[in-house]
Parts: sequence; C-alpha cells; structure tokens
Amino acid sequence: MKKWLMMLLLAVLPALALAGAETPEMIVKNVSRDVLEAIKKNDKDVIKLREQVSQKVEPLADYTRMTALAVGRYWKSATPEQQQQLTGEFRQMLVRTYLSALTIYKNAQVNVIGARPGESVDEQSVRTEVSIPGQKVIPLEFYFERLNGSWKVYDIAVDGISFTVNNRNQFGSAIRQKGIDGLIKQLSDLNAQANVSGKAANK
Repeated sequence: MKKWLMMLLLAVLPALALAGAETPEMIVKNVSRDVLEAIKKNDKDVIKLREQVSQKVEPLADYTRMTALAVGRYWKSATPEQQQQLTGEFRQMLVRTYLSALTIYKNAQVNVIGARPGESVDEQSVRTEVSIPGQKVIPLEFYFERLNGSWKVYDIAVDGISFTVNNRNQFGSAIRQKGIDGLIKQLSDLNAQANVSGKAANK
C-alpha cells in the first residue's frame, strides 16, 4: 500500500463522525470536501490539530473491531487488558498518521463513486477515487458497519488492499518476535516519538 495514500485516507476519516444519522455515502460526500479544505488551512499548529482530531475520532470508528482485524488470529490470545492497550495504541497510530497527512497532501480530490451493500443490512462500503496532481488515480473504499444506530468505519481498502490486513502482516511479525506486549511497546514507542516531534515542530 502506498504510504502517502494511507496517510491521506486517514486525513478524511475524522470528520466522518459529524453526520452519524446519514447514510455512509452521504457521510463521505458531505465531509470529504470539508476535511480536505481544513487540511489546506490548518497545517501549522500540530498540537492544536492533535487536540481537534482527538475530540472527533472517538465516535468515528469501531476501533475494537479495527484493531482485532489488524492483530488477526493473535487477538483471541490477548488478555482483555492487552486488547484494551492494543486498541488505544492503534487509535493513536491512526491519529498520528492523520496528522502526518495534514501537512503534505493539500491538493487531493476525493470523488465518491457510490455505495454497495455488505454481508448484512448493517454493513455497507463506499467506493471513492482519490486524485492528486501528478499521481495516478487510486480507488479507495470505506467499509462501514451500523452500531447502535450510527455508521462507523471498520476498515479501508486502498487500490484493493485492506488497511487492517496491511497492518496485520506487520503486527503478526512483531508478535511472533516480541509477543503481544512487544507489539504494544512498539506502537507505544512510535506514538511517543510522534508526540515529541509534534511538540518540537511547534517551538
């Protein structure tokens, strides 16, 4: 998966929670333009952006399901405490990736192609295309599930490659080498380094 596009797609995610009563297609259509416009206008104060994103991301996605998909078969062997820690670090990783995208890809366009049903009435996916000047147009698909009346993202596919599956390969390798606690520490260290870098950039 192209790293630049993974960062960009996560730049779109935080605003998807703004319209929980709408259909997934309406949500993507209504917020993509606003989020990309926000990227153009707010790329200086990293700390402020992190605070704004943190306020929005909590209702955005089913982070437990996303983390479970990313961890794969090792998820069931993790203790409830480890699952909670993994979910927290995974959420921070998404925020960190989002913040990385804010200052890089300001000229992107997201065109919504349409929605299609999932495996049940409570699942849908929304197909889009992302274009950046000088780059090939890349298909991007958001996978939604309806929980307690609200639509939440649980996976994203970039050019047919699942974000959770892409991370699963890396996470599985880390777990095999260092165990589940090792993966938690690895994610925690990366998130901590990003926090330090963000503070340094604001000085």
